Amino acid sequence: MVNWLKGHGFPLTFTHIDLYTKPHPLIVYTTFPPSTLATVVMSSDTVPPQEKKTAIDENSSSLDKSPSQPAESSDIIEDAVFGRVTGEGPNYRSLGWIATIALMTKTQIGLGVLSIPASFDTLGIIPGIFCLCTIGIITTWSSYMVGVFKRNHPEVYSIDDAGYKMWGKIGREILAVAFMLNWIFISGSAMLGISIGFNAVSQHAVCTAIFVAIAALLTLAFASIRTLSKIGFLAWIGLLCIMTAIFTVTIAVTLEKRPAVAPMPLVKWESDWKLFGNPTAQQAFAAIGCHVFAFAGTPAFFSIVAEMREPQFYTRALLWSQAVVATVYLVIGCIVYVYCGSYVASPALGSAGPVIKRICYGFALPGLLVTAMIVTHIPAKYIFLRILRGSEHLHRNSLVHWGTWLGCTGGVTVTAYIIASAIPIFGSLVSLIGSTFGTLLAFQPYGFMWLFDNWARKDRGKRWKFMVGWSVFVIIVGTLIMFLGTWGTVLEIREAGKHKMGVPWSCLDNSNQVAPDLPQHTG
Repeated sequence: MVNWLKGHGFPLTFTHIDLYTKPHPLIVYTTFPPSTLATVVMSSDTVPPQEKKTAIDENSSSLDKSPSQPAESSDIIEDAVFGRVTGEGPNYRSLGWIATIALMTKTQIGLGVLSIPASFDTLGIIPGIFCLCTIGIITTWSSYMVGVFKRNHPEVYSIDDAGYKMWGKIGREILAVAFMLNWIFISGSAMLGISIGFNAVSQHAVCTAIFVAIAALLTLAFASIRTLSKIGFLAWIGLLCIMTAIFTVTIAVTLEKRPAVAPMPLVKWESDWKLFGNPTAQQAFAAIGCHVFAFAGTPAFFSIVAEMREPQFYTRALLWSQAVVATVYLVIGCIVYVYCGSYVASPALGSAGPVIKRICYGFALPGLLVTAMIVTHIPAKYIFLRILRGSEHLHRNSLVHWGTWLGCTGGVTVTAYIIASAIPIFGSLVSLIGSTFGTLLAFQPYGFMWLFDNWARKDRGKRWKFMVGWSVFVIIVGTLIMFLGTWGTVLEIREAGKHKMGVPWSCLDNSNQVAPDLPQHTG
């Protein structure tokens, strides 16, 4: 094109403008003949349609001053999900990759890690580590597929959009219901964790039902922050707090003579940890459900990558996050279980006695609140976008915008509060979420996503065949865990109800839950 212009006598003056960095470099060369502006765009790759930018204003008066003066540029982004992103409202595309690491990590660490030591008591430490690592590998690949599918289909914001691409309206609505139930249940579980913390720190100063209500109000206030980029800083604070708490209890259990709930021995107490457990099928799948829950942040990553300023760094952020999460789970799970044995508490922060428990929950409370904020924000943002997507109110600070947004956060918070109050058994609630919704949203859809994008490929070599087998394996494993884990957890909740281990809207202190929370942990 440049040679053609030169051959036709156009006086060319070139200005080099880099609008995109790798992997989507966009180089613009501008030519300024006496009365004509010609633009030649050369790109080493296709520019994503969701990131179109206005680089040159042809009507700018700057062109009249000098034919070689570059045109002015604007920062308006046409996004496939959020539409025209301007400065008139919230900037949904401002999340950096460092803050992305914090959000990904905090979405997972905070609740799941607190139930892992008790799950090791059920399975035994060797099967427990094997199951935890296997689930970690599968969910890491699933999370990687989030970035790949988003890159291939920029209009996708949430997992239900992926369902629509693969299966039409039915797929969208099925995954939408699962997505909403999953995050609302997790939000309720986070509120329950906060109420346990309040009870531990205050030594049950007031009725537990009041603490759950306070947790709901705090969650609503922070979840109403409109963009993930502004939550990113709080995610770092929450992550630091929860890590301080769990490492404090880990160190404490190694220094204590015996776990807080262990009986006073006649001689020196020794932990009864075991290499291999002897659980029933019901107990085993309920414990595996806890592991799934620990890695079940995958469906949130669609929303996170959609708000990233530089989505090409998604995989980098993911690998850093998963490495931190897996390391923390293995270290905390193994050390706490080996030192506490069957007398490990669930949540694990109560394993080192009342004083350490109060200290640990004092550190953990901000982290648990940040977790509740994130997992409430995500479903609220999903509803908000379904209502206002394509509307001018999505980007304007209008009454409709604020009314819709606060209505979404309020509705999700109230629903989660009801769940937190109605099912006050921490371990069983975690297992139920992980088994039922965690697997459905963190396993099967991603196998189908790979098949959807690659089934029609002409190059069907060994790698293609391996990936087909892997995708089918992920689908089958996810389905088995979902059905068997849900079955085991429902039976445990029913058993707990018989023993009056949890009462809806109870005023009883819920911070003293120890391993008997799950029947197989009775010591």
